[in-house]
Amino acid sequence: MTESFLYFLWQYQYVSTTQLVTTDGERLRVVSPGFRNSNAGPDFTNARLLINEVEWAGTVEMHLKTSDWLAHRHQHDRAYDNVILHVVWQDDRPATGRRVDRADGTPMPTLELGPITSRDLFDRYALLAEEKAPIACAGQFRTVQPLRVTAMLDKAMLQRLERKAATVQTIADQTNGDWEEVAYRLLAANMGFKTNAEPMAQLSRAVPLRALLKHRDSITQVEAMLFGTAGLLTDAPPDEYVLTLQREYRFLAAKYQLSGSELASHAWKWGRMRPASFPTLRLAQFARLVTSQASLFSLFVGSADVGILLKTLQQSPSAYWQSHYRFGPSAERVSASLGETSAVNIVVNTVVPLLAAYAHHRGQPAYIDRAIALLEELPAEQNHLTQQWDDLGLGIRTAFDSQAAIELHNEYCLKKKCLDCQVGAWLVRG
Repeated sequence: MTESFLYFLWQYQYVSTTQLVTTDGERLRVVSPGFRNSNAGPDFTNARLLINEVEWAGTVEMHLKTSDWLAHRHQHDRAYDNVILHVVWQDDRPATGRRVDRADGTPMPTLELGPITSRDLFDRYALLAEEKAPIACAGQFRTVQPLRVTAMLDKAMLQRLERKAATVQTIADQTNGDWEEVAYRLLAANMGFKTNAEPMAQLSRAVPLRALLKHRDSITQVEAMLFGTAGLLTDAPPDEYVLTLQREYRFLAAKYQLSGSELASHAWKWGRMRPASFPTLRLAQFARLVTSQASLFSLFVGSADVGILLKTLQQSPSAYWQSHYRFGPSAERVSASLGETSAVNIVVNTVVPLLAAYAHHRGQPAYIDRAIALLEELPAEQNHLTQQWDDLGLGIRTAFDSQAAIELHNEYCLKKKCLDCQVGAWLVRG
């Protein structure tokens, strides 16, 4: 039993009788259950009740047991003075012999849900709550109406966009609303592709975009600033290219005060990684992409053709990196350009969140529509999570589908928030 089940019962009034009575025998009628409060304080706000035909307006607090009110010390918290009803699963006052009052000493009306809740409803809830599988409803998923599944996927996708937009907005706040710098930092972190996302993010904060753009006509100088600040030049084998980068970095580090901002070389991860994903090659690709665009932000926000956008992201790095994955001896075959799957990943995790955040900033929903349109044009991500949903018949075809399915799994299934999911709630209602 969890309090989320109580929230579910109260919000939708799933109780087996309309003749409600408090534990003290007072007649109760719910005019409005109120609205779920996700912040601190009572669980539901703006509720309206009739208790013995007297109308009350205020908040509702919920606990598994009546004594939890005392255990949480709400009787001493003035934030709970406006509670008009205490809703519990079990009234354990007869066993404890303790009254439950507000801070001002007035008695708290209490409604016990356990005795008036349908056993079938509880059993259906328990079936999901006690399921150990990653997707609790897997055995019942195919029985759910497709329209409800679609509605939940839409909800999950919008929630994912909101969450990612909030992360982008944090970067915008850190850069005083410089959206060019935001696009640059967001791209850098995503060019790290999870494994090296953090050092790439640190590097983009240490080397400002304006410094790179002043030298965009010299890819060597841009690479010098990036590789030098990344801490990757110190122990690099001293071939002609490396010596040139080291010389350029000494000059540029002094010019832009980069000295002292260098990352430790061990910050970068190399293990269990294909050579095409080595951080050195990723940095070279990043350098080329930054120097090839007068405005990354305009590229990301203004691109209407997803095909052109993907090709732009797949540019080849400088000559040295046509035959190297890392500093030192050359390799026989090098996949120098960013692959299509990686380019799709960048659009999903850089361009789409940027559009969502900018939509909020400008108050223009059209940018959200463009973000969703991009997801619907891109292929679905293929991984074990999307495969699980595909096996259940979800039908993962586009990036919109895969992103929504990932959000549903991570934010609802893993957290056992079945009652907040339209699929789980429908299964419990029966």
